[in-house]
Amino acid sequence: MKLYNQVEPAVFLERPNRFIARVETARGVETAHVKNTGRCRELLVPGAPVFLAAAENANRKTAWDLVAAQKGDMLVNMDSQAANLAAGEALPRLFPGITALRPETIYGDSRLDFYARGSGWDLYVEVKGCTLEEDGTALFPDAPTERGIKHLQELERCVREGHRAALLIVIQMKGPLCFRPNRRTHPAFADALIRAHERGVQALAYDCLVTPNSLTLDQPVPVML
Repeated sequence: MKLYNQVEPAVFLERPNRFIARVETARGVETAHVKNTGRCRELLVPGAPVFLAAAENANRKTAWDLVAAQKGDMLVNMDSQAANLAAGEALPRLFPGITALRPETIYGDSRLDFYARGSGWDLYVEVKGCTLEEDGTALFPDAPTERGIKHLQELERCVREGHRAALLIVIQMKGPLCFRPNRRTHPAFADALIRAHERGVQALAYDCLVTPNSLTLDQPVPVML
């Protein structure tokens, strides 16, 4: 799906903090907002080709958002909001029979990304965008996420209370051969995902077709737990 109206190439220079990056553009060196607060160290390497999207608010201090980076042959969308947008477009295809779909639904003590209803069933879905790849394996998270563990616990609760529940990993690139939880970075999240899966939570991962201004869920990728 198309995400941005105006996109242009740039070269990454440095990231003074997690919110901004210094980039070389055709106009010279500029500051761009980074639309991902994760580490992204393997993507934001000095000299890496990146793509900027024009900010919707023309009066904002930073006029551009850094939304994608080139990693070898792979173009990786880094926009943390894009994963949910692409997932929302794809959910009726992933779960045939959906008759109603609602984003941002509170369940228990968490706000889960989607609630869907079909004939005789309902479903809660939490979406996680994945931008980390190593040797053909997509990994999540790239930094510890207690919030991610809480979401998994709520999905378990959904199953206990008679609903369907799924964790959907949106791999924001094309190329990884499988997905694994990133045990090295956050072993507690890996354990929580295995436990949730054993208790009935579906664990799904899909790669994406990526262009500088679009992100579309494509094919399922094996989840290795």
